[in-house]
Amino acid sequence: MENFVEELRWRGMLHDIMPDTEQKLNDGMCAGYIGFDPTADSLHVGHLTQIMTLIHFQRAGHKPVALVGGATGMVGDPSGKSDERNLQTEEMVAHNLAGMKKQLSKFLNFAEGGNGAVMVNNGDWFKDFNFLDFIREVGKHITVNYMMAKDSVKKRLEGDNGLSFTEFSYQLIQGYDFYYLWKHHNCILQMGGSDQWGNIVTGTELIRRKDRGTAYALTTQLIKKADGTKFGKTESGAIWLDPAKTSPYRYYQFWLNSSDSDVKAWIRIFTLKGKEELEALEAQHDEAPHLRILQKALAEDITVRTHSVEALETAIKTSEFLFGNGSLEFLNGLSSAEVLDIFDGIPQFKVSKADLAAGIDTPSLLAEKTTVFPSKGEVKKTVQGGGLSINKNKVADLNATFSNENLINDEFLVVQKGKKNYFLIIAE
Repeated sequence: MENFVEELRWRGMLHDIMPDTEQKLNDGMCAGYIGFDPTADSLHVGHLTQIMTLIHFQRAGHKPVALVGGATGMVGDPSGKSDERNLQTEEMVAHNLAGMKKQLSKFLNFAEGGNGAVMVNNGDWFKDFNFLDFIREVGKHITVNYMMAKDSVKKRLEGDNGLSFTEFSYQLIQGYDFYYLWKHHNCILQMGGSDQWGNIVTGTELIRRKDRGTAYALTTQLIKKADGTKFGKTESGAIWLDPAKTSPYRYYQFWLNSSDSDVKAWIRIFTLKGKEELEALEAQHDEAPHLRILQKALAEDITVRTHSVEALETAIKTSEFLFGNGSLEFLNGLSSAEVLDIFDGIPQFKVSKADLAAGIDTPSLLAEKTTVFPSKGEVKKTVQGGGLSINKNKVADLNATFSNENLINDEFLVVQKGKKNYFLIIAE
């Protein structure tokens, strides 16, 4: 058995741990779980710390249990929230569960037997559990005083919006999850982010009071960016693991753009690289920070594990194309949606294929049919200065014409003004 707790410790992931937990885990294979709320049909990078925790747990020889909250997802956890979130329908939850299971299967080995991962849905044991039975079987074991003492409850009670009974009951529901898994799946450990500590120990307390059993708890650090902004968020929103929601290119760029102050912590948390390899990479990075060695190693590793080697290659080629001297040939192998995603946020203009059929001269194309340039005079000035390229070919002749034959994927013209100013012309 590898020492799972020590692995989290040296990686800077460990936050709280219940006494005797490390010793218990070192005695032999144990089952432990982490809960995931099905608030969307995809996980996002905010879930990756817990996914990595389960990966390390399995690699250490233990049995990971991924609990998806088909029941709790319909209630809402008040931890870390200032407002009550919208409740979901059964159909929404079922749809989201299917997407999450597909993604978790890319990170964990769900082979049957041994320490193969297991996925469970708390909706399975709550669907026939009526309210009166619940307050008799669970509620009587946990006092209101105990529940009121939790930070997540106190913060909401002190806030402007208060706390509904629905959310107040959440810790009892999560506590019963732990009890159920402990009793029926021999699951002795619950893990989660540090904001979950109160809910987790409610579960250990319920196990102790209800059946005089022993269970354990462990939490990981909440990931924060050095500049104070929220981890996993960009101007365009969350960074999803689903390539249809966040393209592999954008996903790769998110990690590649990590700051030097963040990347040394993140590469330990989000990759499986060993201590010696990481220390060697850090030394190389410190010698030449401008090469961004750590950022590249992190982005490449996590993009491959989340998506694929092929997705990484496309992401790198896209980056080389946009920020270096890369060829645009690879664009021919992408779908229209993928091309549009690459140029998301870049000015786009539409022209008619009928107009392009006879050919359009450069000034007319860029200053009349589109407004890439404010005037034909500006086009002329840029061409004379050698600063205009179309489809990565420098335009030297002001009278050069462009037609449907020049379209990439029979749809696009890529205009480049200077080194980094891009425009996309879409023919339709």
